[in-house]
Amino acid sequence: SCTMSFSEAEVQSARGAWEKMYVDAEDNGTTVLVRMFTEHPDTKSYFTHFKGMDSAEEMKQSDQVRGHGKKVFTAINDMVQHLDNSEAFLGIVNPLGKKHATQLKIDPKNFRIICDIILQLMEEKFGGDCKASFEKVTNEICTHLNNVYKEEGW
Repeated sequence: SCTMSFSEAEVQSARGAWEKMYVDAEDNGTTVLVRMFTEHPDTKSYFTHFKGMDSAEEMKQSDQVRGHGKKVFTAINDMVQHLDNSEAFLGIVNPLGKKHATQLKIDPKNFRIICDIILQLMEEKFGGDCKASFEKVTNEICTHLNNVYKEEGW
């Protein structure tokens, strides 16, 4: 129902920015999750197997944290490949949102938290332009995820 308004130039620069992050998907994904768990400890409560880990170092070494970090980055990568095709984009976002809303019951504010940490890491590693060219993508992802949550009655 909702069309996305990315110009061809925006799509290209967002993809370029994302590619730099995705080259190290597992490490960058892990860094993002570890920051989220450290700065927002309540987010750990959703991951039963991460609960007992208190030190960032311990989390960084965890296969489960690394695995989930990679999973998050792979999902975003799929979305980034379809910024110019809203049907395909929503085909990825909708089931993901539905699963997080109905099965995992994850508070949707956590999507914004994770997106902000990704942007922060992008800026640290590759500068403000890189972050700026990806900001619209994270807004789009969060907006659509929130829409799915509304449809699910959150």
